[in-house]
Amino acid sequence: MRFPASSTPARSPARGVLVAAGAIVVALAAAPSVAAPRAGAAPYPGRPIELVVTFPPGGGTDLLARKLAARLEGELGQPVVVENRAGASGNIGAQLVAHARPDGYTLLMVNSSYAINPAVYRKLGFSPQSDLRGVINVAYVPSVLVTTVSSPWLSLRQALDARAVRRVGLGATGPGATATPAYASCGNGTPQQLAGGMLMRRTGADWLHVPYRGCGPALQAVLAGNVPLGIVTASSALPFIQAGTLRALAVTSPQRSPLLPGVPTVAEQGLPGYALNQWHGVLAPAATPPAIVRRLNSAIAAVMRRPEMAAELQALGYDVTTSTPQEFQAVIERDIARFGELARQMDLHVD
Repeated sequence: MRFPASSTPARSPARGVLVAAGAIVVALAAAPSVAAPRAGAAPYPGRPIELVVTFPPGGGTDLLARKLAARLEGELGQPVVVENRAGASGNIGAQLVAHARPDGYTLLMVNSSYAINPAVYRKLGFSPQSDLRGVINVAYVPSVLVTTVSSPWLSLRQALDARAVRRVGLGATGPGATATPAYASCGNGTPQQLAGGMLMRRTGADWLHVPYRGCGPALQAVLAGNVPLGIVTASSALPFIQAGTLRALAVTSPQRSPLLPGVPTVAEQGLPGYALNQWHGVLAPAATPPAIVRRLNSAIAAVMRRPEMAAELQALGYDVTTSTPQEFQAVIERDIARFGELARQMDLHVD
C-alpha cells in the first residue's frame, strides 16, 4: 500500500520504544526540579512562632502581644512565644526581625514609635521601608494628659496657662523635681513626646520635656510631684485615674475614649485637628511569602474579633481594630512621613 505524500510513514517498533524510553528519562530528570518544592513544602506553620516585642515586659505593647499570642495557638495550631528585645525605642528588636529568615516564624509587635524612629535615630541598622512589611494593625490607644488630684488644674487650658503655672509654682520637692514648667513622657522618641511637642507648638507654651524609661516611671514621677504634668498611654494611666489618684485633663485621640467619656480631647479644648493615636501592629520580614502573610493576617484578625478579646482590651484602654496588610503598611508609611516632619520641626534627635 502506498501512503499519500502528506502522510507520515510508519515507524519501526524498536524505534518507537527508544523514543518513548528517552522521553521518560528526560521527564524523570526534569521532575525533581519542578516537583521537589511541592513535595518538600510543609504546611505553615509547622513549628512554634516567635513574636518579638520591642519593649520590656509589663508595658502596654508587651501586654497586648501576650494576650494575642495566648490565643493564636488555637488559630494556627502552634505555640506563639513572646520574646522581649527592648532598647533604643524599639530599634533593637526591629533590627533582629528585619534580618531574620522571612519564613513566617519570626514576627514583630510594634507601636507608633516604629514610625518615629527613622526621623530621630541617625542609624537604625535596618530600613523600615524595605526590610519589614505590615501584617496587621490590631489596636489603637490614645495618650492622656494627667496631673495629680491635688492640682488646681481642671482642664488642659488651665494647665498650659502661664499664670496658672506660676500660681501652682510647681513646688515639687521630691528627687528629680523640676522648678520649671515640665511634662513627663514615656521616653525620647515616643509618641508621647511627639504629642507634647505638637501641643507646645500649637499653644506656644514652653514646657520642659522630661523623658522617662517607660510610661510606668513617668506616671510615678507625676504621682510623686516631681513633674506636674504627664503624657502617657491611656492604658497605663487608667488604673490611677479610676483609683482617684490622677486627674485626666485631655486625651490625644480624634474622639473621646469610651473608657474616659468625660475627658475631652485636646481638639475639643481649642486645638481643632490635633490628634495623635498610638497604633499597635504586627510586622514580618519584607520577603515573607504573601501566602504566609495572608495566613497570619487571617488568624490574627480572627483572634482580635473574638468578643472576649475585644472586651479585655477595651477594659485596658485599647480600641481594637483589624486591617489588611496593605492598609497597615499605608498607615506606617503615612506616619513615617508625618512624624518625620514633626521631628524635624522639633529638631528632635536621640542619638
